[in-house]
Amino acid sequence: MANTFSRDQLFSPSGNATVISTWNHGLEANVASWQILGVGGRSIDAVEAGVRIPESDPENTSVGLGGLPDRDGHVTLDACIMDSTGNCGSVAALEHIENPISVARKVMDDTPHVMLVGDGALQFALNAGFEKKNLLTEKARKAWVEWQKKAEYSPVINIENHDTIGMLAQDKAGNISGACTTSGLAFKMRGRVGDSPIIGAGLFVDNEIGGATSTGMGEAIIKVAGSHTVVELMRQGYEPDIACKLTVERIIKKESNYKQLQVGFIAIRKDGAVGGYALQKGFNYALMTSSERNILIDAKHKL
Repeated sequence: MANTFSRDQLFSPSGNATVISTWNHGLEANVASWQILGVGGRSIDAVEAGVRIPESDPENTSVGLGGLPDRDGHVTLDACIMDSTGNCGSVAALEHIENPISVARKVMDDTPHVMLVGDGALQFALNAGFEKKNLLTEKARKAWVEWQKKAEYSPVINIENHDTIGMLAQDKAGNISGACTTSGLAFKMRGRVGDSPIIGAGLFVDNEIGGATSTGMGEAIIKVAGSHTVVELMRQGYEPDIACKLTVERIIKKESNYKQLQVGFIAIRKDGAVGGYALQKGFNYALMTSSERNILIDAKHKL
């Protein structure tokens, strides 16, 4: 039985800050985020700055520049961002822009919309001054050429054909924001979009309760509105890791082939408590707080 917490019980301002992000590329992302959080900056600025690091890393084949392309050879990027007031922005199937998270931030800040997609998202980015560039690195191109020899589509668990950088931050004022960005499934069908840019699936923040973000097979996460589900379970009083676990179990009930999937969630609660959980072994997340310097944690898992 879950406990029920009031907002006052959850929120105990202490001047501490916390950032948590998915996978080991979260370690470097956390450092960039902490440059803002550590000096009293806002969580929304911290998450944008943090996830830009893996987006701009050409060696990272699952996010931004260097991301593996779709089956037609196009690198298409998805991202969303959400602040402590509930404002949010998103882009999907965006090409030629290295940092889609910053385009999503501009959608949030400068338009009446939440999501822009495809050519419209690109035109918006170019009009906003973002640089158009070729995102297909030689490493990613060679991987695509090799894939074409068999053209088989079978995602491998915990291999960077389905990874994401999802980040949640709480600043010293106690406000929570989140960001999520990916190049999506490697060699996906042209136009495929997963959970990462979808508010409520890949990311959700309710500043009275907490925030959650996800990684893994986006289709399975979308079907249960995964990140929103985690936050709502925390609202009911579940600890962050248990809320993540219960959401994974909900996915298992819906997916007959769940043993061939990986999904993982991380969460932060308003009182600063954090947690994570995954379907399969192998998921980890990076945590940095005012009292705990940047560490990588192996998430508990169902299988």
